[in-house]
Amino acid sequence: KKKYRLLKEIKSIIENSRLSPALKEKGIAVFQNLVKAEGKVHGVPPGEVKLYEVGAVDAIIDIMGAVVGFDLMGLEKVYSSALPAGQGSIRTDHGYDYPVPAPATMELLARAKAPVVVSGDPWRGEMVTPTGAAIITTLASFEKPSMTIEAIGCGAASREIPGLPNILRLWVGSVGKDESLVLIETNIDDMSPEISGYVMERLFQLGARDVWFTPIFMKKNRPATMLTVTAARTDEPAIVETLFRETTTLGLRVRPLSRHEAGRETVDFKSSLGTVSVKIKKFRGQVLGVSPEYDHCCRIAREKGLPLQDVLRMVESEARERFL
Repeated sequence: KKKYRLLKEIKSIIENSRLSPALKEKGIAVFQNLVKAEGKVHGVPPGEVKLYEVGAVDAIIDIMGAVVGFDLMGLEKVYSSALPAGQGSIRTDHGYDYPVPAPATMELLARAKAPVVVSGDPWRGEMVTPTGAAIITTLASFEKPSMTIEAIGCGAASREIPGLPNILRLWVGSVGKDESLVLIETNIDDMSPEISGYVMERLFQLGARDVWFTPIFMKKNRPATMLTVTAARTDEPAIVETLFRETTTLGLRVRPLSRHEAGRETVDFKSSLGTVSVKIKKFRGQVLGVSPEYDHCCRIAREKGLPLQDVLRMVESEARERFL
């Protein structure tokens, strides 16, 4: 009887579950990072990494439990403090003693450029496992944002560590908006337009506030495109790396950016055509405008056989009477 599972088998288990596509994607991403690290230290391709039966089951529960748990708590982003390095050695399934952190753990931490705390007793033994490192380096970022604490959770493990409570603590709260913005620009004249849409999607996934393309002419009257991104300064490193990896640019212009932003609120409005989400624009406590949700109006137009422009006009008129 086979006593291990390969990545493709674990992916099949996750994909055949009743979880949402987004949760499946996150869980598989954690496993992919784990087997890449294991493969690197063992000198085998990721697809050939053997996660032994008990370890594979434990890893599935740990990884998918973390993914589902974060989703149930409604967490938009996860941050991690520096991780303890630990001391001493561990005995692996292969019968060898390795210093801690384990080789796969070290590979994951190095790849994520994760901060590590190295201290004396009582930080003895293995403090971060490969599975734990895969979860935290895939799902979290190593930053210290200012936040308002709203809830605290503590989980205790069974291992006894002299002089140290063996607990994992989670702070849940609201992170204030970082209004320190940057504008990032680059001129591109040698990239297929098909790639531009994908790049825009990736940039928004990374937290870009806005992305747009401007037709320009470069040297020798060559038609080109200027790609412009506005983003929080904390998101600048990830966006810069993505632009270098995903486009043909050789250089970027970056400068500080300030802006004034009106308040906004989205509410469900019961119009004569049906319930529609409406965005309300506010400034200094005063409602300045309303804007119906485009997708909702499209649905109503299709269901009722009405022109879309008529639906937009009717919903906006009724919403203005209600909110202005």
